[in-house]
Amino acid sequence: MKVHDLHPSPGSTKARRRVGRGIAGKGGKTAGRGTKGQGARGQIKPGFEGGQLPLKQRIPKLKGFKNPFRVEYNVINLDTLQEFDGDVVSPETLRARGLVHKHGLVKVLGRGDLSRQLAVSAHAFSKSARSAIEAAGGRVEVLAPPFGHGRPPAKGNALTNR
Repeated sequence: MKVHDLHPSPGSTKARRRVGRGIAGKGGKTAGRGTKGQGARGQIKPGFEGGQLPLKQRIPKLKGFKNPFRVEYNVINLDTLQEFDGDVVSPETLRARGLVHKHGLVKVLGRGDLSRQLAVSAHAFSKSARSAIEAAGGRVEVLAPPFGHGRPPAKGNALTNR
């Protein structure tokens, strides 16, 4: 078999219909476009919605983007943990003392020094906080977020008003 022997299967290709060649054959006169009207004429502008206010004009004009899937944390620093009475630190004990908000995830950040041994459990740790707690002889436990390790549930006004 050579290149000049190749051809499509019989019946798989058809020549396109040439329309608008007079009233004698198929597709003459209006050539399948009906009578007058917008569809019978030239191009319609992309994005034209028949006189309705187009989508590009209906969307908000403000710059920026508020991610509905953003994970926000209540933060606590090492200098606050240094003054914390007790050896076990968890989101529940922090909430009981009023150090973090009663809702949301807790993240430990590395501002300040820690000179005592603590067992800290939280949803997230910065690298400096983790290394400072372990250097002081403490223990770090990362808690799983309540929504699992995938994407958190969406939040925001646009989603709650549905």
